[in-house]
Amino acid sequence: MKITVIGAGAIGGNLAAKLSAAGHDVQVADARGPEAVRAEVLESGARAADLADAVQGRDVIVLAIPFGVAGKLAGLFASVPAETVIIDTSNYYPHLSGHIEAVDNGQVESVWNAEQLGRPVVKAWNAALAETQRTRGLPAGKPGRIAIPVAADSEQARKVAMSLVDDTGFDPYDAGILADSWRQQPNGPAYCTELTLDELPTALAAADRAKDAAIRDSLPERFAALPANPTVDDVVEMNRAAHR
Repeated sequence: MKITVIGAGAIGGNLAAKLSAAGHDVQVADARGPEAVRAEVLESGARAADLADAVQGRDVIVLAIPFGVAGKLAGLFASVPAETVIIDTSNYYPHLSGHIEAVDNGQVESVWNAEQLGRPVVKAWNAALAETQRTRGLPAGKPGRIAIPVAADSEQARKVAMSLVDDTGFDPYDAGILADSWRQQPNGPAYCTELTLDELPTALAAADRAKDAAIRDSLPERFAALPANPTVDDVVEMNRAAHR
């Protein structure tokens, strides 16, 4: 598939490298320009591109950008064909992005992002740590393969995203429509807890919007209690412990 990843940070870099290694035609665009794309992101064959050019003629566009930024790209997406699948990987942390009233009042993160962008989106890859995505992907069928939830209103778009999740080394789980994607938002039981396909449905069902938002907002204090230079296992255990 022809894929553009917008954002060359940890998540965007991971996805660009993994999707290009899986055989896809991948471009990486960053608001700071092509020179902002790290060399290691391009080692598997992805190409750095100008942002304005990178959204044209693509099958899939992955937004690996901070939450709240999507609205700034609305003009860029105005000419993107309706059949292009747009995937949102972002998460809302008020202490990072500032408070967004609609989301604080209960609007689902990716529903809000879709409104700002003016386009339907798929929610995927948001519920796994960047380091999990970089180092813990496994071939399909391997025991212990981590699952990643995928939500979208379009069944076809959801299937496309699920196929790409599989290509990055994780079991895709059909999490239903976008309005239900709050169950994979920070910091629910399914969020960055490295669950298998058998375990993930129970965790999604156990999500509690008020409780999970409170756990999300306590992240700075909880993270400060971790050892210096915490490992991915330290962070995963912190997330799991919040729901015990």
